[in-house]
Amino acid sequence: MSQAPEQFAAIAGNLALVRRAIAEAAREAGRAEGDIALVAVSKTHPAASVEAALAAGQYRFGENRVQEAAAKFPGLKARWPDLELHLIGPLQTNKVRQAVELFDVIQTLDREKLARALAAEGARAGRLPRLLVQVNTGEEPQKAGIAPDATDAFLRLCREELGLAIEGLMCIPPADEEPGPHFALLAKLAARNGLGTLSMGMSGDFAIAVQFGATLVRVGTAIFGERAPAPRDREGEE
Repeated sequence: MSQAPEQFAAIAGNLALVRRAIAEAAREAGRAEGDIALVAVSKTHPAASVEAALAAGQYRFGENRVQEAAAKFPGLKARWPDLELHLIGPLQTNKVRQAVELFDVIQTLDREKLARALAAEGARAGRLPRLLVQVNTGEEPQKAGIAPDATDAFLRLCREELGLAIEGLMCIPPADEEPGPHFALLAKLAARNGLGTLSMGMSGDFAIAVQFGATLVRVGTAIFGERAPAPRDREGEE
């Protein structure tokens, strides 16, 4: 079902507002606007909403669930060859092959078992998406990610033993804490390991993330509006 013209206009207007806010945050931080890329988080929103964003010039999108993305994006990617799809939710090892086929970037590499599964699939397929390691900066037991003090060792495992090319780090700060210290910690870990990509910041705090060096910001609600609850499944959707 296609979006009504007013819905297309609303999404385009929201995108313009978010882009202006990113540009302003970059100026205030003394950074170049072009150094920060926007990932529009389209999880639970229909393909028509993605098309509205595409029509407004947005080509990077984030999805939480392999199953939902597989139902929504193959046709869109066929029509929009510049579309770049990021996995920003938990990835189960039994969905690695499908994820490698579908996604351009996997931001949620978060454990050794998954790293080994991705290395094996890369050897089989001859390619892998770009990879980011998710760091659990708040060390929250209910949240995925490598503990900060285990990140260096995990990166060595990925790079030296498994031959994975890690592009950067990603985090989701605790909802009840100031995000700045978490963003600062992620930036410190990335710099120490020679990583240039930092995925941090969402609708409520992306301007702060830009101040701390974010190169990817993940924004959904500010673009597409409130989302419907997603059904829980074995993919571990939060």
